[in-house]
Amino acid sequence: MTGEKLYVDSKSLKVGKYMLIEDIPCRIVNIETSRPGKHGHAKMRITGVGIFDGQKKQWLGAGGHDVEVPIITRSNAQVVSVSGNSAQLMDVKTYEIFELPIPEEMMSEAEAGAEAELLEAMGRKTIQRIKKA
Repeated sequence: MTGEKLYVDSKSLKVGKYMLIEDIPCRIVNIETSRPGKHGHAKMRITGVGIFDGQKKQWLGAGGHDVEVPIITRSNAQVVSVSGNSAQLMDVKTYEIFELPIPEEMMSEAEAGAEAELLEAMGRKTIQRIKKA
């Protein structure tokens, strides 16, 4: 499933859902729609925030056009160790061990034994939340 994406109608998107903007998986934070003109479709301006880099992106297009939506999977992992601003994690289902950077706002919760909620899309993973042990 890694790297897969779907196509959906842009009118069906809602705030909080995900879409690809410039091939970057983004969480939608704002949707603006203009009224249809005399000769065409309503225009949509969708603002999203990249789930891996936190950058703000915008998509502008006609309402009713198909847009790409990433397939996002959620999983849990246990923090094995913390070194600097990265954590060594072990997937609780597959027992795979890997290393990911810890987001700034979660540095205080990151400790060995804590459980981390992960988000995976387009072959990349990120830490979404850390729950203390």
